[in-house]
Amino acid sequence: MDITLTLFIAIAVIALICEYTDASIGMGYGTALSPILIIMGFMPLHVVPAVLLGQLVGGLVGGFFHHRLGNVVLDFGQDRAIKKRLRGLGYIPKSRDSKVIFTLAICGIIGAVAAVVFSINIPEMILKSYIGVMVLVIGIFILIRRNKEHSFSWKGLVAIGLISAFNKGASGGGYGPLVTGGQLMTGRDAKSSVGSTTIAEAAVCIVAFVSYVILKGDIYWTLAAATSVGSVVAAPFAAMTVKKVNKRSLIFAIGVVTCVLGVMTLAKTFIF
Repeated sequence: MDITLTLFIAIAVIALICEYTDASIGMGYGTALSPILIIMGFMPLHVVPAVLLGQLVGGLVGGFFHHRLGNVVLDFGQDRAIKKRLRGLGYIPKSRDSKVIFTLAICGIIGAVAAVVFSINIPEMILKSYIGVMVLVIGIFILIRRNKEHSFSWKGLVAIGLISAFNKGASGGGYGPLVTGGQLMTGRDAKSSVGSTTIAEAAVCIVAFVSYVILKGDIYWTLAAATSVGSVVAAPFAAMTVKKVNKRSLIFAIGVVTCVLGVMTLAKTFIF
């Protein structure tokens, strides 16, 4: 499918809206943009890499502004106390947000590579049904328990990171709802959860995109450029929105949108 200047601008605007939503509440970019581009007539194997690259650049820019505005505290210097316990082996960053992002990124590398390698052999209906049910359940859980405090769990974070990255690499979406919602379930602050997801997702997108380049090689660069332009423009405005919004309102919005995305995924799988 050829991309005219008008179509390029239209795709960039759609990507802008999707990235603004994603970087504001931690979800919605790939989950929304992938099916939209497919409906517009693009091949799925062209859409997924374009979505991954768009979210990669948008996530890096958005992460920078989330840090500048104080939504997350990034300090990737070595945590000396943990380094001492590890006897100098390994690397663990200082701040809690950096530790979370580092953990999600490592899980993301494992999950994304596995997804790209095995996605061809996974029945599409099974994958979409699984993602839809899981996202819907997390959204319901967030809404039910939005006024309660949760204790933080590293084991829960690792599990969420692996599952979400697999979803992202296999379908281009399904990462944000699980990681953002999952962080809330494991006791993370809402604004930190959104900012951490934005940055960690960029790391997952790097691995998944490079894997597609190596294994597939057929990248529609004009489409990828259009999604990237829209994502970069939207990122700083999304970070400003997170900075200003009320914490409880943000949690409620995350819960509602998570449920909606879960229902939409299931509806698209079994109805449309």
